[in-house]
Amino acid sequence: MTVMLAVTMMGLIVVIGFCVGKPGRDSRRFPSHQEVLWYLEDFVHEFQLNELIRYETEVWNVALEAGGKWNVKSKKNSGDNVGEFDETYDAVVVCNGHYTEPRIADIPGIELWPGTQIHSHNYRTPEPFQNQVVILIGSSASAVDICRDLAKFAREVHVASRSQPEGQVGKQPGYDNLWLHPMIDRVHADGRVAFQDGSMVLADIILHCTGYKYHFPFLHTNGVLSVDDNRVGPLYKHVFPPALAPGLSFVGLPWKVVPFILCELQSKWIAGILSGRISLPSKEVMMEDIEAFYSKLDAMGFPKRYTHNIGASQFEYDDWLAEECGYPPTEEWRKAMYSAASRRKRSHPETYRDEWDDHDLILEAHHHFKQFLSAQTTAARASSAL
Repeated sequence: MTVMLAVTMMGLIVVIGFCVGKPGRDSRRFPSHQEVLWYLEDFVHEFQLNELIRYETEVWNVALEAGGKWNVKSKKNSGDNVGEFDETYDAVVVCNGHYTEPRIADIPGIELWPGTQIHSHNYRTPEPFQNQVVILIGSSASAVDICRDLAKFAREVHVASRSQPEGQVGKQPGYDNLWLHPMIDRVHADGRVAFQDGSMVLADIILHCTGYKYHFPFLHTNGVLSVDDNRVGPLYKHVFPPALAPGLSFVGLPWKVVPFILCELQSKWIAGILSGRISLPSKEVMMEDIEAFYSKLDAMGFPKRYTHNIGASQFEYDDWLAEECGYPPTEEWRKAMYSAASRRKRSHPETYRDEWDDHDLILEAHHHFKQFLSAQTTAARASSAL
Protein backbone atom coordinates (compact mmCIF):
# COMPACT_ATOMS: atom_id res chain seq x y z
CA MET A 1 0.00 0.00 0.00
CA THR A 2 1.26 3.48 -0.77
CA VAL A 3 2.56 5.27 2.34
CA MET A 4 3.14 8.94 1.54
CA LEU A 5 5.11 10.33 4.45
CA ALA A 6 4.15 13.94 3.82
CA VAL A 7 0.49 13.39 3.03
CA THR A 8 -2.35 12.60 5.40
CA MET A 9 -4.50 9.52 4.98
CA MET A 10 -7.37 9.63 2.49
CA GLY A 11 -10.09 8.39 4.84
CA LEU A 12 -11.98 10.42 7.41
CA ILE A 13 -11.09 9.01 10.81
CA VAL A 14 -14.70 9.45 11.97
CA VAL A 15 -15.98 7.51 8.97
CA ILE A 16 -13.42 4.72 8.68
CA GLY A 17 -13.41 3.70 12.34
CA PHE A 18 -14.12 0.35 13.84
CA CYS A 19 -16.98 0.32 16.30
CA VAL A 20 -14.52 1.00 19.11
CA GLY A 21 -11.69 3.47 19.27
CA LYS A 22 -9.47 5.58 21.49
CA PRO A 23 -9.77 9.38 21.47
CA GLY A 24 -6.91 11.85 21.53
CA ARG A 25 -3.66 12.47 19.70
CA ASP A 26 -4.08 13.57 16.06
CA SER A 27 -7.57 15.08 16.03
CA ARG A 28 -7.66 15.91 12.32
CA ARG A 29 -10.29 14.20 10.22
CA PHE A 30 -7.58 13.12 7.81
CA PRO A 31 -4.82 12.09 10.23
CA SER A 32 -1.30 10.92 9.46
CA HIS A 33 -0.63 7.26 8.72
CA GLN A 34 1.16 7.11 12.09
CA GLU A 35 -2.10 7.94 13.86
CA VAL A 36 -3.91 5.19 11.94
CA LEU A 37 -1.21 2.72 13.01
CA TRP A 38 -1.63 3.77 16.64
CA TYR A 39 -5.38 3.37 16.24
CA LEU A 40 -4.94 -0.23 15.04
CA GLU A 41 -2.47 -0.95 17.84
CA ASP A 42 -5.00 0.40 20.35
CA PHE A 43 -7.61 -1.96 18.90
CA VAL A 44 -5.27 -4.95 19.22
CA HIS A 45 -4.43 -3.99 22.82
CA GLU A 46 -8.07 -3.36 23.79
CA PHE A 47 -9.14 -6.84 22.73
CA GLN A 48 -5.93 -8.64 23.78
CA LEU A 49 -5.24 -9.88 20.26
CA ASN A 50 -1.43 -9.90 20.42
CA GLU A 51 -1.36 -13.37 21.95
CA LEU A 52 -3.28 -14.67 18.93
CA ILE A 53 -0.90 -13.21 16.35
CA ARG A 54 2.32 -14.85 15.17
CA TYR A 55 4.40 -11.88 14.02
CA GLU A 56 7.34 -11.91 11.58
CA THR A 57 5.99 -15.10 9.99
CA GLU A 58 5.66 -15.84 6.28
CA VAL A 59 2.92 -18.22 5.18
CA TRP A 60 4.30 -19.78 2.01
CA ASN A 61 1.90 -22.66 1.35
CA VAL A 62 -1.81 -23.16 2.04
CA ALA A 63 -3.14 -26.34 0.45
CA LEU A 64 -6.44 -28.21 0.51
CA GLU A 65 -6.14 -31.69 2.02
CA ALA A 66 -8.34 -34.74 1.76
CA GLY A 67 -11.36 -34.34 3.99
CA GLY A 68 -11.57 -30.59 3.51
CA LYS A 69 -8.90 -29.57 5.98
CA TRP A 70 -6.08 -27.14 5.19
CA ASN A 71 -2.35 -27.70 5.45
CA VAL A 72 -0.55 -24.44 6.30
CA LYS A 73 3.22 -24.17 5.99
CA SER A 74 4.96 -21.10 7.38
CA LYS A 75 8.36 -19.92 8.55
CA LYS A 76 9.44 -17.48 11.23
CA ASN A 77 12.78 -15.88 10.40
CA SER A 78 13.40 -13.62 13.41
CA GLY A 79 12.37 -13.01 16.99
CA ASP A 80 11.34 -15.84 19.31
CA ASN A 81 10.63 -19.39 18.13
CA VAL A 82 12.49 -19.07 14.82
CA GLY A 83 11.76 -22.03 12.56
CA GLU A 84 9.32 -23.66 10.17
CA PHE A 85 5.76 -24.72 10.95
CA ASP A 86 3.64 -27.40 9.28
CA GLU A 87 0.09 -27.29 10.66
CA THR A 88 -3.42 -28.44 9.81
CA TYR A 89 -6.51 -26.29 10.27
CA ASP A 90 -10.26 -26.69 9.79
CA ALA A 91 -10.55 -23.28 8.14
CA VAL A 92 -8.38 -20.57 6.61
CA VAL A 93 -9.28 -16.89 6.33
CA VAL A 94 -7.14 -15.04 3.78
CA CYS A 95 -6.47 -11.45 4.87
CA ASN A 96 -3.26 -10.62 3.00
CA GLY A 97 -4.64 -7.43 1.44
CA HIS A 98 -4.30 -6.33 -2.16
CA TYR A 99 -1.80 -3.48 -2.06
CA THR A 100 1.47 -5.34 -2.64
CA GLU A 101 1.43 -6.59 -6.26
CA PRO A 102 1.40 -3.49 -8.51
CA ARG A 103 -0.50 -3.27 -11.78
CA ILE A 104 1.65 -1.64 -14.46
CA ALA A 105 0.21 0.08 -17.52
CA ASP A 106 0.98 -1.52 -20.88
CA ILE A 107 2.68 1.25 -22.89
CA PRO A 108 3.75 0.71 -26.52
CA GLY A 109 7.49 1.32 -26.95
CA ILE A 110 8.29 1.15 -23.25
CA GLU A 111 11.10 -1.41 -23.77
CA LEU A 112 13.14 1.27 -25.61
CA TRP A 113 12.19 4.28 -23.49
CA PRO A 114 15.30 5.47 -21.53
CA GLY A 115 13.57 6.96 -18.49
CA THR A 116 12.73 5.56 -15.06
CA GLN A 117 9.50 3.80 -14.13
CA ILE A 118 8.16 3.40 -10.59
CA HIS A 119 4.80 2.50 -9.04
CA SER A 120 2.99 4.53 -6.41
CA HIS A 121 3.55 1.58 -4.06
CA ASN A 122 7.16 2.75 -3.77
CA TYR A 123 6.47 6.49 -3.50
CA ARG A 124 7.34 8.13 -0.18
CA THR A 125 8.36 11.80 -0.48
CA PRO A 126 8.59 14.32 -3.34
CA GLU A 127 12.14 15.60 -2.72
CA PRO A 128 13.91 12.96 -4.89
CA PHE A 129 11.95 14.28 -7.90
CA GLN A 130 13.49 17.75 -7.68
CA ASN A 131 13.68 19.38 -11.16
CA GLN A 132 12.44 16.19 -12.88
CA VAL A 133 9.71 15.94 -15.52
CA VAL A 134 7.28 13.35 -14.18
CA ILE A 135 4.31 11.69 -15.86
CA LEU A 136 1.73 10.06 -13.60
CA ILE A 137 -0.67 7.48 -14.99
CA GLY A 138 -4.00 7.28 -13.18
CA SER A 139 -6.81 9.39 -11.77
CA SER A 140 -7.74 7.83 -8.44
CA ALA A 141 -6.70 8.70 -4.90
CA SER A 142 -2.97 8.05 -5.23
CA ALA A 143 -2.62 10.06 -8.44
CA VAL A 144 -4.66 12.97 -7.09
CA ASP A 145 -2.50 13.27 -3.97
CA ILE A 146 0.89 12.44 -5.44
CA CYS A 147 0.66 14.84 -8.39
CA ARG A 148 0.05 17.76 -6.03
CA ASP A 149 2.77 16.56 -3.69
CA LEU A 150 5.25 16.35 -6.60
CA ALA A 151 4.33 19.77 -7.99
CA LYS A 152 6.16 21.37 -5.06
CA PHE A 153 9.50 19.94 -6.26
CA ALA A 154 9.31 18.56 -9.81
CA ARG A 155 9.96 20.83 -12.78
CA GLU A 156 6.85 19.54 -14.54
CA VAL A 157 4.10 17.09 -13.55
CA HIS A 158 1.86 15.60 -16.25
CA VAL A 159 -1.10 13.38 -15.35
CA ALA A 160 -2.29 10.89 -18.00
CA SER A 161 -5.77 9.52 -17.41
CA ARG A 162 -8.41 7.56 -19.29
CA SER A 163 -11.17 9.58 -17.65
CA GLN A 164 -10.48 13.30 -17.69
CA PRO A 165 -13.30 15.63 -16.60
CA GLU A 166 -14.57 17.49 -19.66
CA GLY A 167 -12.86 20.84 -20.15
CA GLN A 168 -10.11 20.14 -17.61
CA VAL A 169 -7.37 18.88 -19.93
CA GLY A 170 -4.35 21.20 -19.93
CA LYS A 171 -2.65 23.24 -17.22
CA GLN A 172 -4.43 22.89 -13.89
CA PRO A 173 -5.70 25.95 -11.99
CA GLY A 174 -3.42 27.15 -9.23
CA TYR A 175 -0.29 25.53 -10.66
CA ASP A 176 2.42 26.58 -13.06
CA ASN A 177 3.78 23.09 -13.53
CA LEU A 178 0.82 20.65 -13.42
CA TRP A 179 -1.00 19.44 -16.54
CA LEU A 180 -3.79 16.92 -17.22
CA HIS A 181 -3.65 14.83 -20.43
CA PRO A 182 -5.50 11.99 -22.09
CA MET A 183 -3.88 8.58 -21.87
CA ILE A 184 -0.38 7.85 -23.21
CA ASP A 185 -0.38 6.64 -26.81
CA ARG A 186 3.23 5.47 -26.92
CA VAL A 187 6.75 6.35 -25.78
CA HIS A 188 9.92 6.81 -27.84
CA ALA A 189 13.59 5.87 -27.56
CA ASP A 190 14.59 9.55 -27.36
CA GLY A 191 12.61 10.00 -24.12
CA ARG A 192 9.47 11.56 -25.61
CA VAL A 193 6.04 10.51 -24.37
CA ALA A 194 3.16 10.92 -26.82
CA PHE A 195 -0.42 11.34 -25.60
CA GLN A 196 -3.57 10.31 -27.45
CA ASP A 197 -4.37 13.91 -28.40
CA GLY A 198 -1.04 14.19 -30.26
CA SER A 199 0.79 16.27 -27.65
CA MET A 200 4.25 15.20 -26.47
CA VAL A 201 6.46 15.65 -23.41
CA LEU A 202 10.14 14.83 -22.92
CA ALA A 203 9.98 13.05 -19.58
CA ASP A 204 12.39 11.64 -17.00
CA ILE A 205 10.02 9.45 -14.98
CA ILE A 206 6.74 7.59 -15.46
CA LEU A 207 4.97 6.99 -12.16
CA HIS A 208 2.26 4.33 -12.33
CA CYS A 209 -0.70 5.11 -10.06
CA THR A 210 -2.51 2.18 -11.62
CA GLY A 211 -3.63 0.05 -8.72
CA TYR A 212 -2.79 -3.48 -7.71
CA LYS A 213 -3.38 -7.13 -8.57
CA TYR A 214 -4.93 -9.74 -6.33
CA HIS A 215 -2.10 -12.13 -5.61
CA PHE A 216 -2.24 -15.40 -3.69
CA PRO A 217 0.93 -17.33 -4.63
CA PHE A 218 0.70 -19.38 -1.42
CA LEU A 219 -2.88 -20.61 -1.95
CA HIS A 220 -3.60 -23.95 -3.66
CA THR A 221 -7.25 -24.96 -4.13
CA ASN A 222 -6.98 -27.67 -6.80
CA GLY A 223 -8.37 -25.28 -9.40
CA VAL A 224 -11.53 -24.38 -7.47
CA LEU A 225 -10.56 -20.71 -7.11
CA SER A 226 -8.95 -18.49 -9.75
CA VAL A 227 -7.89 -14.90 -10.36
CA ASP A 228 -8.99 -13.91 -13.86
CA ASP A 229 -8.37 -10.30 -14.92
CA ASN A 230 -8.38 -9.34 -11.22
CA ARG A 231 -11.66 -11.15 -10.53
CA VAL A 232 -11.23 -13.53 -7.60
CA GLY A 233 -13.84 -16.18 -8.00
CA PRO A 234 -16.22 -17.62 -7.73
CA LEU A 235 -16.92 -15.91 -4.40
CA TYR A 236 -20.23 -15.50 -2.61
CA LYS A 237 -20.50 -11.88 -1.45
CA HIS A 238 -16.76 -11.39 -2.15
CA VAL A 239 -15.96 -13.76 0.74
CA PHE A 240 -16.76 -17.48 0.35
CA PRO A 241 -16.00 -19.82 -2.59
CA PRO A 242 -19.14 -22.00 -2.48
CA ALA A 243 -17.33 -25.30 -3.18
CA LEU A 244 -14.93 -24.69 -0.27
CA ALA A 245 -17.18 -22.82 2.18
CA PRO A 246 -16.95 -22.28 5.03
CA GLY A 247 -13.41 -23.67 5.18
CA LEU A 248 -11.96 -20.90 3.00
CA SER A 249 -12.89 -17.23 3.09
CA PHE A 250 -11.45 -13.81 2.25
CA VAL A 251 -11.48 -10.49 4.08
CA GLY A 252 -10.91 -7.13 2.40
CA LEU A 253 -11.19 -7.85 -1.33
CA PRO A 254 -13.65 -5.02 -2.20
CA TRP A 255 -12.08 -1.69 -3.14
CA LYS A 256 -13.12 1.96 -3.40
CA VAL A 257 -14.73 1.43 0.00
CA VAL A 258 -14.39 2.52 3.61
CA PRO A 259 -12.20 -0.46 4.49
CA PHE A 260 -12.22 -0.69 8.27
CA ILE A 261 -16.00 -0.90 8.61
CA LEU A 262 -16.27 -3.38 5.76
CA CYS A 263 -13.46 -5.60 7.05
CA GLU A 264 -14.89 -5.60 10.56
CA LEU A 265 -18.31 -6.69 9.32
CA GLN A 266 -16.86 -9.35 7.02
CA SER A 267 -14.82 -10.69 9.94
CA LYS A 268 -17.87 -10.85 12.19
CA TRP A 269 -19.86 -12.63 9.49
CA ILE A 270 -17.11 -15.21 8.95
CA ALA A 271 -16.70 -15.73 12.72
CA GLY A 272 -20.46 -16.21 13.08
CA ILE A 273 -20.51 -18.80 10.32
CA LEU A 274 -17.47 -20.72 11.60
CA SER A 275 -18.94 -20.79 15.10
CA GLY A 276 -22.26 -22.08 13.83
CA ARG A 277 -24.27 -19.04 14.91
CA ILE A 278 -24.94 -18.01 11.31
CA SER A 279 -25.75 -20.30 8.39
CA LEU A 280 -24.70 -19.99 4.77
CA PRO A 281 -27.11 -20.79 1.94
CA SER A 282 -26.58 -24.03 0.03
CA LYS A 283 -23.74 -24.20 -2.48
CA GLU A 284 -26.29 -24.12 -5.30
CA VAL A 285 -27.96 -20.95 -3.99
CA MET A 286 -24.59 -19.25 -3.50
CA MET A 287 -23.55 -20.08 -7.08
CA GLU A 288 -26.85 -18.71 -8.40
CA ASP A 289 -26.23 -15.48 -6.50
CA ILE A 290 -22.70 -15.22 -7.95
CA GLU A 291 -23.89 -15.85 -11.50
CA ALA A 292 -26.65 -13.24 -11.12
CA PHE A 293 -24.05 -10.75 -9.84
CA TYR A 294 -21.72 -11.43 -12.78
CA SER A 295 -24.62 -11.07 -15.24
CA LYS A 296 -25.53 -7.72 -13.68
CA LEU A 297 -21.96 -6.47 -14.09
CA ASP A 298 -21.96 -7.61 -17.74
CA ALA A 299 -25.24 -5.84 -18.40
CA MET A 300 -23.87 -2.62 -16.90
CA GLY A 301 -20.75 -2.84 -19.07
CA PHE A 302 -18.39 -3.31 -16.11
CA PRO A 303 -15.11 -5.00 -17.10
CA LYS A 304 -14.19 -8.14 -15.19
CA ARG A 305 -11.36 -6.34 -13.37
CA TYR A 306 -13.96 -4.13 -11.62
CA THR A 307 -15.76 -7.09 -10.03
CA HIS A 308 -14.66 -6.10 -6.53
CA ASN A 309 -15.13 -2.35 -7.03
CA ILE A 310 -18.26 -1.83 -4.94
CA GLY A 311 -17.82 1.85 -4.15
CA ALA A 312 -21.30 2.81 -5.32
CA SER A 313 -23.00 0.04 -3.31
CA GLN A 314 -20.64 -0.35 -0.36
CA PHE A 315 -23.07 0.75 2.34
CA GLU A 316 -25.79 -1.52 0.96
CA TYR A 317 -23.24 -4.34 1.18
CA ASP A 318 -22.16 -3.32 4.70
CA ASP A 319 -25.77 -3.17 5.86
CA TRP A 320 -26.43 -6.63 4.42
CA LEU A 321 -23.48 -7.99 6.39
CA ALA A 322 -24.63 -6.20 9.53
CA GLU A 323 -28.12 -7.70 9.21
CA GLU A 324 -26.63 -11.19 8.77
CA CYS A 325 -24.65 -10.66 11.98
CA GLY A 326 -27.51 -9.15 13.95
CA TYR A 327 -25.96 -5.69 14.10
CA PRO A 328 -27.55 -2.33 13.28
CA PRO A 329 -26.86 -0.80 9.86
CA THR A 330 -24.25 1.87 9.24
CA GLU A 331 -25.34 5.16 10.79
CA GLU A 332 -26.90 7.64 8.36
CA TRP A 333 -24.63 10.44 9.59
CA ARG A 334 -21.60 8.33 8.71
CA LYS A 335 -22.90 7.68 5.20
CA ALA A 336 -23.72 11.37 4.76
CA MET A 337 -20.27 12.41 5.98
CA TYR A 338 -18.61 10.03 3.52
CA SER A 339 -20.70 11.36 0.63
CA ALA A 340 -19.97 14.96 1.58
CA ALA A 341 -16.24 14.25 1.75
CA SER A 342 -16.32 12.57 -1.66
CA ARG A 343 -18.12 15.53 -3.24
CA ARG A 344 -15.78 18.04 -1.63
CA LYS A 345 -12.71 16.09 -2.71
CA ARG A 346 -13.84 16.43 -6.33
CA SER A 347 -14.82 20.09 -6.09
CA HIS A 348 -12.02 21.32 -3.77
CA PRO A 349 -9.06 18.95 -4.18
CA GLU A 350 -6.66 21.36 -2.47
CA THR A 351 -8.62 22.06 0.70
CA TYR A 352 -11.14 19.24 1.21
CA ARG A 353 -9.19 17.84 4.17
CA ASP A 354 -9.28 21.02 6.20
CA GLU A 355 -12.41 22.99 5.26
CA TRP A 356 -15.86 21.68 6.15
CA ASP A 357 -19.45 22.81 6.31
CA ASP A 358 -21.11 19.81 8.00
CA HIS A 359 -21.23 20.86 11.63
CA ASP A 360 -24.62 19.15 11.99
CA LEU A 361 -23.11 15.78 11.09
CA ILE A 362 -20.28 16.26 13.57
CA LEU A 363 -22.78 16.98 16.35
CA GLU A 364 -24.72 13.86 15.39
CA ALA A 365 -21.54 11.78 15.43
CA HIS A 366 -20.52 13.11 18.84
CA HIS A 367 -24.00 12.32 20.18
CA HIS A 368 -23.73 8.77 18.82
CA PHE A 369 -20.29 8.22 20.37
CA LYS A 370 -21.49 9.62 23.68
CA GLN A 371 -24.39 7.15 23.72
CA PHE A 372 -22.06 4.31 22.75
CA LEU A 373 -19.56 5.09 25.52
CA SER A 374 -22.37 5.46 28.04
CA ALA A 375 -23.75 2.05 27.07
CA GLN A 376 -20.27 0.54 27.41
CA THR A 377 -19.85 2.01 30.89
CA THR A 378 -23.26 0.71 31.99
CA ALA A 379 -22.48 -2.77 30.67
CA ALA A 380 -19.08 -2.79 32.41
CA ARG A 381 -20.66 -1.81 35.74
CA ALA A 382 -23.32 -4.47 35.41
CA SER A 383 -20.67 -7.08 34.61
CA SER A 384 -18.51 -6.12 37.60
CA ALA A 385 -21.52 -6.32 39.91
CA LEU A 386 -22.12 -9.99 39.09
